[in-house]
Amino acid sequence: MAAAAMTGHCLCGAVKFRVAGPPRDVHHCHCSMCRRATGAAFATLVWVRRGAVSWQGGPARYRASEIASRGFCERCGTSLFLDYDGSAELALLLGAMDRPERFVPSHHYGIEARLPWVDLQQDLPGKPTDENPQP
Repeated sequence: MAAAAMTGHCLCGAVKFRVAGPPRDVHHCHCSMCRRATGAAFATLVWVRRGAVSWQGGPARYRASEIASRGFCERCGTSLFLDYDGSAELALLLGAMDRPERFVPSHHYGIEARLPWVDLQQDLPGKPTDENPQP
């Protein structure tokens, strides 16, 4: 990942973000929560330091579980991030990035829920969902 700032926005452009610094991790998540939140077969998440993200036109939040909330554009509904309580990081959705080709996933997460017909980067390692993720 190059040193250039990462940028992205929702479908309608009402919410934009900029991230200073590189991501810590990029991975595909197959858990049912990410599937439902994105409306897709899986989500690709880009983990960044919370303090490195600046927002223009703040995102709305939805309390998705006892341990996390999800961010989205209130106008167009674009999913923007996953935010675990107490974490110093948040996971931006790759699909909202301006240059998604710059991010290369390192593994699959939530593999117990992976749909059997998903044929994506089979050579990457996989991890099961942690029922109690620690920030």
